[in-house]
Formats: sequence, structure tokens, C-alpha cells
Amino acid sequence: MNRSALNFIRKLRMHHSSFKKRSVINYGDTYNVINQHEPKKSPLTFLGGVRSLASAPFYYDTDDVTESSSATAPFSLDKLYNPTEEHCQIRSLIRTFTADQVEPQANHYNKHELLNIGLFNQIQELGLDTLTLPEPYGAGMDATAVAIVHEELSYSDPGFCLAYLAHSILFINNLGLNGNKAQKDKWLLGADSSNHSEDNIRRIVGGMCMSEPGAGTDVLGMTTKATPSDDGKGWVLNGQKMWITNGTLDGKTTADVYLVYAKTGPERMDISQFIVSKGMDGFKLGQQIKDKLGMRASPTAELVFDNVFVPNENLVGEINGGALCMMRNLEIERVALAAMAIGIARRCVDEMVHYSKERKAFGKNIYKFGQIQKAIAESYAEYMAGKSYVYSVANGLDLQTQGNSLDTDGIKLYSASMAKNVADKAIQVMGGYGYVGEYNVERLWRDAKLLEIGGGTNESHHKNMMRDLARMNSLLA
Repeated sequence: MNRSALNFIRKLRMHHSSFKKRSVINYGDTYNVINQHEPKKSPLTFLGGVRSLASAPFYYDTDDVTESSSATAPFSLDKLYNPTEEHCQIRSLIRTFTADQVEPQANHYNKHELLNIGLFNQIQELGLDTLTLPEPYGAGMDATAVAIVHEELSYSDPGFCLAYLAHSILFINNLGLNGNKAQKDKWLLGADSSNHSEDNIRRIVGGMCMSEPGAGTDVLGMTTKATPSDDGKGWVLNGQKMWITNGTLDGKTTADVYLVYAKTGPERMDISQFIVSKGMDGFKLGQQIKDKLGMRASPTAELVFDNVFVPNENLVGEINGGALCMMRNLEIERVALAAMAIGIARRCVDEMVHYSKERKAFGKNIYKFGQIQKAIAESYAEYMAGKSYVYSVANGLDLQTQGNSLDTDGIKLYSASMAKNVADKAIQVMGGYGYVGEYNVERLWRDAKLLEIGGGTNESHHKNMMRDLARMNSLLA
């Protein structure tokens, strides 16, 4: 176990006991510290025991389902999902954190379209936002750890997890991979005391700005431009960015810092990446995007750049080298999004199984009816196929390189639609109860739909994968 990972796990363990004692739930501007309590009653006994796929139950060929009729996952699959002891410990600790802290607040914050800043700060306190960065910036963990954290958080609250992804992967991992030492020291260590102190070193919330009102999948068609300033000391940024996760925290101002892509030359690939922080003249919130179908605990906004002066030291990477920065980060982003889909699917299967064991119709439990068996069995098989694909890709992904787009596109393409379809089956199995918020699966269905659009549409994955497949002579090559 490397020293960074060991220190990270020790930190998780240290905070574990304090998090079990209390839950911080931020309602509006007030932080209420409440005694730890059981989550709101749900058809699922949360996380653990035979009622959860967390323990990978297998029901044998019998009409009577009891607690003794369960088994753990086959050893080979367990090693796929948790290849090292480090990964096992991280999954266990994040699973407990999710049960104690994320689950109780999920419905409230999604209903009111708010990001739980108190909970977000807990994530930062644990060091989860710098999970992939090497020392001295972070834990030095790998793509598999990224998948584990996103799967576990999304089991309870995909919306909150998406806000975490935008901060930890789209901003922090991107800057850690592409930024210079001065930039990383300032924004990832909090070394600039004029912006951060030791007490709030991890309290900034960041994001990434790529999509525009007229440029989504055709990202290289962006129109936001950065032109050299007259004095040669920086760049002047003009344009708009749309659908920005963490674009605002309060509906009035921007969040703290963003990596912004802009055109810096006449050619299609002439794109550069800049650090733009809150308070820069001309940088402002355009509008918060409200009333989204799903992912409502993740704030989304339009950001406006009106003659924003960006100093030269805020250029990330080389001039016109932004496309490379973008490609380097896309692969791990898609692993994280695919893992979110796995968490959604696992929760939906758990909910279906438990509901079908409790609900009776025509004098017997509904899991004994063939239609219900079909829906749940197929959902489980699809979930397991997606999970195995995601972790097989994550286990082999090198965060320092690129060139794995065929399968990082593939896992997101398959898993996103799989999660939505499994959530749809869960609603159908649970009938009217599945259609209302108390039973969670309708929220998960709404959240899952975004995964077919954000971070690359299904259609963009089709295009990318066909491009890569056309270059191959054989899948065995």
C-alpha cells in the first residue's frame, strides 16, 4: 500500500467514528446537528445484510426466501470489484459514510434543488475530492477507487455525486494532471493565503466549463474566445458556457473556480484552458437552470464571460493545447459516470427484491409471479454485466495516459441505458408505490436519464466507438 493511500484510509477511519455520531444536514443557510437516526422508512433495509446487493445475495431454487438463503459474491468477481485491500477498505468506509450521511438527506435536497454544502464539506474533509492526485496534493488512488466512490455515493444520491464529480474529476483531477506546480500549489494545496486559509483548504467548490448554448457534442465548435490582452500580460475572455455543474451554489453568484475552455486561434483544434475564479471582473452568473428532470441536488447554471481579464499564469498547459487536456480527462470522467449508473442500478434491484418479498397479491408474495421474476432477474443480470464491464476497464486504466476511449465510451454507453432501464423496471414492479418519491426509484429513474446525455451523449459514444472499431482489423488484435 503506498503511503498516500495509507494516509488517506487512516483519515477515513479517523472520521468514521465522528460521522457515525452525528449528521450535518444543511437546510437553507442553517446547519442543524442532529442525533444519528435511521433513514426514512423505505422498502429497503439500507446497505448490508441479505436485503442488499452490497452483500451480493444469491437466492437458491426454493419458494421460501429466508436470511439463510444468501451467499457472498464469487471470489473472482470480488477481486474484480475490489482488486486490493485498499479498495476493499475504501468501499467499506464510503459505504458506511453514504448510509449514515448521504441517505438521510437525499430526498430533501433533491426536492428543493439544493446542493448540501455541509455534506460537500465533509467529503472534502475526508480528502475524497483529491482522491486521484499524488502526494503532496492527494491520496494517489487509481481509476478503480474513483469507480468505487462514485458507485457508492450514487446508491443513495446521484445528484449530490454529480456535484462531487464536477469538483473532483472535472476541476481537481484535470488541474492536477495538466496544471503546473504554481497552479496546483495555489488551488490544490490552498497555499495562496489571500484566497484560502488552512482552515478552509478544501472548502472551495470548482467545476469545468466546456459546453455552450450552441455547442454540446460538437465541442470543438465552441465560440467562447480568449484573445491576448494589449499589454501582453494575459487574455481577454468573452462568451457563454451552458449546463455547468456547480455553476452556482446559491442561485445568485458563481461557485469559486473553474477550468474554462476557449478558442485561442483560427483552427478548429485551437482551444486553450484557463483558470477563472469568482470575483474576476466581467465573470458572472447568467442564470441557474431550474426545474430539471433529475440530478436536482446538483446545481446547474449558465456562466457569462464579458471581457474577463485572465492573467498569463492562469493558462493551463500550452496555448492551443486545451484539446489534449480535454481528452486526458474525458476517460476518467466517463468511468465515474458509468460507475454512477452502477450505483443507481444496484439500488433499484435492491428495492425491487425487497418490495417483492413484502408485497402480496392473490394470496402470495409477488416475487413468486413469473412477470416479477423476469423483471428482477433480467435487471440483476444487466446490472452485473455492466458492473463487470466498468471495473474491468477501470482496473486497467492509467490516469496519466489516454487512448482507452473505445471502452470508456463503451462502459458509459451500456451502463447509462442499463441503469435507466433497470429503474424503469423497478417502477413497474412496485406499481403506484414506485411512482412516488418516498420509494426512491422514481428519483433514480430521473437521475439515470442524465447519464445518457451528460458527459457525452449516447450518440457521441456511437460515433466515437465506431471510429475506433473501424481502425481495428479484429477485436482479437
